Amino acid sequence: MTDTRNSLIEGFDERQQAWYKSVAGVFARIQKKDVADVPLDVWRKLIKTTYEGIDINPLYTRADELGEDAIPGVFPFRRGAAGVGAEHQGWGVTESFGADATNENILFALENGTTNLVLEGDVDIAGLLKNVYLSLCPIRLNAGEHTAAAAKTLYEVVDSQDGEPQLVELGASPLTSAIDGSASVDLPTAIELAIEAAQRANTRAIMVDAVSFSNQGATDAEEIGLALAAGVEYLRKLVDAGLSIEAALDQLSFRFAMTDDQFAQLSKLRAARQLWARVAEIVGAPEHGSCPQHAITAPVMFSQRDPWVNMLRCTVAAFAGGVGGASDVEVLTFDWAIPGGLPNTSRTFATRMARNINLLLLEESHLGHVVDPGGGSYFIEAFTTELAEKAWKVFADVEAAGGLIAAAESGMVKKLLDASHEAIRNDIAHRVKQVTAINEFPNLLEAPLPADLRVEPTCVRRWAAEFESLRNRSDAYMEVKGVRPAVALIPLGPLAKHNIRTGFATNLLASGGIEALNPGQVVPGTAEFEAAATAAKIVVLCGTDQEYAESGAAAVTALRDLGVETILLAGAAGHDFEPDGYLNLKIDAAATLDGLLEKLGA
Repeated sequence: MTDTRNSLIEGFDERQQAWYKSVAGVFARIQKKDVADVPLDVWRKLIKTTYEGIDINPLYTRADELGEDAIPGVFPFRRGAAGVGAEHQGWGVTESFGADATNENILFALENGTTNLVLEGDVDIAGLLKNVYLSLCPIRLNAGEHTAAAAKTLYEVVDSQDGEPQLVELGASPLTSAIDGSASVDLPTAIELAIEAAQRANTRAIMVDAVSFSNQGATDAEEIGLALAAGVEYLRKLVDAGLSIEAALDQLSFRFAMTDDQFAQLSKLRAARQLWARVAEIVGAPEHGSCPQHAITAPVMFSQRDPWVNMLRCTVAAFAGGVGGASDVEVLTFDWAIPGGLPNTSRTFATRMARNINLLLLEESHLGHVVDPGGGSYFIEAFTTELAEKAWKVFADVEAAGGLIAAAESGMVKKLLDASHEAIRNDIAHRVKQVTAINEFPNLLEAPLPADLRVEPTCVRRWAAEFESLRNRSDAYMEVKGVRPAVALIPLGPLAKHNIRTGFATNLLASGGIEALNPGQVVPGTAEFEAAATAAKIVVLCGTDQEYAESGAAAVTALRDLGVETILLAGAAGHDFEPDGYLNLKIDAAATLDGLLEKLGA
C-alpha cells in the first residue's frame, strides 16, 4: 500500500489561498482599507516568536506534517517513556513533605491520590515512612547537604521491607544547584552515592534538576540544553569513577519546570526525552536512554499577590506535564511563594487543592487513559522538532566551551541566563508578557500581606517580583498614611469617550499599587475640575485623541494654573500641548510606576 500520510487533499492549495484571503479581509476591516490593498501574506503579522527565536504560525495544516515517530516506549522516546499497554498509564501524582510533616499526613495523602513521595530537608525518614510500602510508592529525597545521611537512613527503611522498591531517588544535584544556589551535596559525594546506589535495585542517586536553570531565567531550549550538558558531565564523572556507561545512565533522572505556556511545555518534555536518548545512543547505550522525567509547576510563575490565580497557572502547567509525558507531576501549593503560606489559609486546604489539580486531570478528564495525547498534532510535532534543534545548539555550545563545569566557571552560563531573564523581565515590565493579577488586572482591594511575608523566595527570579515590589511599597505607605498612594484622573468628554483610557490608566496604576481617583467627566474652569485636579500631586488626562485636540490644551493650562506638579496623558504624543509624560502600551510600566511612587512619597 502507498503511504499517503504526507499527501495533501485535493484542492488544498485553493483552500489555503481562501484562508489567506479571509485573513486579509479581517485586516482590511480593521484597518478600514479595501481588501485589494491588503497583501495576501498579511497573515504573517500573526506570527509569534518565542524567546528561542522559533516562529509560531497562526495556523498549522497537513502541509506541516512530519513523518510518524516511533510509538511510546520505543527509542528515541519522544512520544513517551512508557510503552503502549503499560501497567501504569498516565503520570504519578507527587507531593513533598518537609519538617512540619507527620506520618499521618503522608498516609492521608497516599490514601487520597498521591502516588509519589518527596522528603525535603533533614527529616525523620523512618518515622515518616511508617506503614508506607516502598514497593508500591516511588520515593525521592530532596535533602540538600544532608543527602548522604538521609540516604543511609532511607536504605535502612528499604531493606527492612519485603520486595524491591519501586523507585528510590536520592536527588543529589550538585551541578544544577550551583546555578541557582539551592542546597546539595558536593560533586564527589554525589558520585560516591551513585556508585553505592548502582549496587542496589531500582535506585538512582543523581538528579539533573533543570528547574535550577528555569529559576534563573532559562528559556525552554536553554533549560533542555543545559540539562543535557549537566547529564553528560555526570556521565563523564561516573564513568571515570568506574561505572559502566549503562550503569552511569541508570543513575540519572531529570526534573523540568512547567510554566503555564502549555504547548511549549509539553513540547519541551518531548524534545528533552528525544535528545537525551540521542546522547545515550552516541555513548553506545540507546536502550538506557530513557530515565525518570519529573515535572513540577515552575516556581518562576508563582505570584504572591492574588495567589488564587496560581491555581489556574498550575492547572495548565500540570496538564502540559502530563500530556508531555512526564513520569510524574508535582503541583506546588497555590501560595507557595508566600513564606509559610497565605495567612488564615489551612495547609490541609492548600495541599488538597494542589493534589486535586492532578487528580482532576487524571481521573475526571481521563488524560491518563490516552497514550501521547499530543502526538500527531501538526503544531506540537513541528514545535518539538524546532525546539529540539535549538536546545541541541545550546548543548553543543556548552560542550564546545569544555562542558557545563567549565562553562559555569567561565561565566558563560550566567551570561546566558542573565540575558534570557532580562528579556522576560523587560517584556513583563512593558506588559508585552502579561501576568494576570500582577501587570494586568491587579486587585487593589486585596488584603495586604503582612510586612514579614513580603520577602522573595530564595534561589528563584520570579516573574512577578518587580511589580510586587511596587505593591509592597504601596502597602508600606498605606500602613503609615491609612490610604494608598493616589493619582487623580481627569476624564475629558462623556463616559463613552473617556472610558477606555480611564480604564487603561486605572489598571496600569493599580499594578504599581497606585489608586486612581476617578471623578467622572470634568470640564476645565468648573469647580469639579478644580476639585479633581487638586486631589493628588499627579493627574492623568483621559479622553479620545479628538477630545485632546478640542480641550486638551485648555485642560493642561488650567492644571498648570492650579499648581499641579505632574501632568500625564493617557495616550501617545503628537498633540498641540506637552504633558510631563505619557501612559500607553509602549512605556516601561515598571519604571514609570516606580517613578510615580517615588514622587508620591512611597
